[in-house]
Amino acid sequence: MTVLITSTTILPAKRENITFTTRDGVELVGELSLPESHPSVATALFLHPLPTAGGFMDSHIIRKAAWRLPALADIAVVRFNFRGVSSPRGTSGGRFGEGIDEGLDLAAAVQETEAKGLPRPWLIGWSFGTEVILKHARALISQISGVILLSPPLHRTSEKELRAWAEETLPIVALVPEFDEFLNPGQARPRFAVAPSIEVVEAEGAKHLWVGEKHTKWVLDHIALRLNPPTFPLPESFGA
Repeated sequence: MTVLITSTTILPAKRENITFTTRDGVELVGELSLPESHPSVATALFLHPLPTAGGFMDSHIIRKAAWRLPALADIAVVRFNFRGVSSPRGTSGGRFGEGIDEGLDLAAAVQETEAKGLPRPWLIGWSFGTEVILKHARALISQISGVILLSPPLHRTSEKELRAWAEETLPIVALVPEFDEFLNPGQARPRFAVAPSIEVVEAEGAKHLWVGEKHTKWVLDHIALRLNPPTFPLPESFGA
């Protein structure tokens, strides 16, 4: 039976709840989603939007990535709540760290992918999650495969922190919505110019929150393009 993929479609995967602890003793909760019948060819480690604006591991792009990418692209998906954040999965310990303490959360999540024996992860941040990556992931470069920045606002990231990525050879791409309310492509290109290693890709017609199946699929397609290119573009239906 062939199923048309919609915003509520949950495709088959092996899913398990995970818990891991940061260097400062904070317990974080998350989920690992694996391909049901094939080895994972890549790992997508997601960092969610701003907790004080409602961001969590179930923010829709991240939730749908976990629902689709294992089945459609053989990609393992790791998602978790930053410190102090709640979702139906549970509540992570600690409290909001203004993008500073969350660097410890990121490091612990990368270590968790290693402990699970997963392929070296791609870091995929959305909005606030991109700030955590840009501020802290440079120290983790030997442990990751690449970086994807969704709707980077560059509110918390300094020019010095951006420049630190200038000579990086790992693939780094910023997917910037055409009508992003915080940083549109015309504003993003000169900001990212200090780090020419970061590729800026404009998402036609999209806004910061990527609302609508058309924009969701565009994001997931571009993740698949980087992590498992033969699966690009992702199919719009699933099954025999």
